[in-house]
Amino acid sequence: MIETPKGLRLHIGLYGRRNVGKSSLLNALVGQQVSIVSQHPGTTTDPVEKVQELAPIGPVVFIDTAGIDDEDSLGRLRKERSLQALDRTDIALLVVEGHVWGDYEEQLVALFAERKIPFAVVFNKTDLAMPSAATVAGLHKAGTRTVYVSALQSQGIEAIKIALAELAPEDRFAQPRLLGDLLAAGDLVVLVVPIDLGAPKGRLILPQVQAIRDILDSNASCLVVKESEYAGILNGQTRRPKLVVCDSQVVRTIAQQTPADIKLTTFSILMARFKGDLDKFARGVAAIETLRPHDQVLIAESCSHHPLADDIGRVKIPGWLRQYASKDLHIDNLAGREFPEDLSLYKLIIHCGGCTANRKQMLTRLYRAEQQQVAMTNYGLAISYMQGVLPRVLDPFPTARAAYLAAVQG
Repeated sequence: MIETPKGLRLHIGLYGRRNVGKSSLLNALVGQQVSIVSQHPGTTTDPVEKVQELAPIGPVVFIDTAGIDDEDSLGRLRKERSLQALDRTDIALLVVEGHVWGDYEEQLVALFAERKIPFAVVFNKTDLAMPSAATVAGLHKAGTRTVYVSALQSQGIEAIKIALAELAPEDRFAQPRLLGDLLAAGDLVVLVVPIDLGAPKGRLILPQVQAIRDILDSNASCLVVKESEYAGILNGQTRRPKLVVCDSQVVRTIAQQTPADIKLTTFSILMARFKGDLDKFARGVAAIETLRPHDQVLIAESCSHHPLADDIGRVKIPGWLRQYASKDLHIDNLAGREFPEDLSLYKLIIHCGGCTANRKQMLTRLYRAEQQQVAMTNYGLAISYMQGVLPRVLDPFPTARAAYLAAVQG
């Protein structure tokens, strides 16, 4: 891996009407022609993404969206895609043609507020027209930051970058740790990494790579082994591991082989904490016990990949669920950026670790489920629960363990 994955980048969305210059602004910000620019309204259809290093924020993803004022049948689909991009937007730029402010802009401002997305209003084409004093005064009274630019003339671009740095969440400059906060300098971590059909040729999957880097950043050491070699290597170690992290699919076997005084968890549970809210996921897993025949379960993944014959989300987890709860469960699978607005059909949602999603997207999905009173958990928690080892693998996370125990007892 030679660059920061998209899921770890700050996502900056450009929103507004057609032909206000969103694509021109994106090109000016990144210094490249990444979006097609045309005088014809509706040139941008699906959101266009561009990864970039933006000082002083660091690695970001810009999202160029279609115009929100496109109201014909195709345009409504474009608008829907644009609004879906809000789920993964950390900061928004509302791009406005200098003198135009109306219902569409007010609608976007309301959506940003509802989703707690920090934003700035970018008045573009100010070489042609400036916004009215009343519009600017109203925005400033509401505490909204405004920037004045001409994208085509590359004027005001630095002011946007300054605004983005000030709007960026504080934790942007102090990223949460995957597992480093569980370690002290000199500790040893054992990573149990299966090499099976799901393992990419010549490399490890993203959570495994992230774990190795975070361990090294903590001045600790790691030992990477296959599950077939784990017991022998563990017994031969003179240094006792502080932590063992394994793939969820072998968690019961590894738990049986790991002494009780050594902390144990899974990569998927680490990702649940890193990308979402582990305490809420831990509460949600208790819903497995309440599943009854004909209940509906949604198994969701943040990426689209070619399913394998023994796919974890499409084959293994459904099989374990039907074995544990009921063979008559109705199970839906969903992959990629699409996520239902209406979740009320489901008794439970089981989500992947979200290694390709950003934290905003995962928290938005969790919030949507919570608002509709639908339990939500993740792959690692669900598998560990059905394998009977969940309290053990939650030991490194006391508040999540307490949340889980309270849910099963309540």
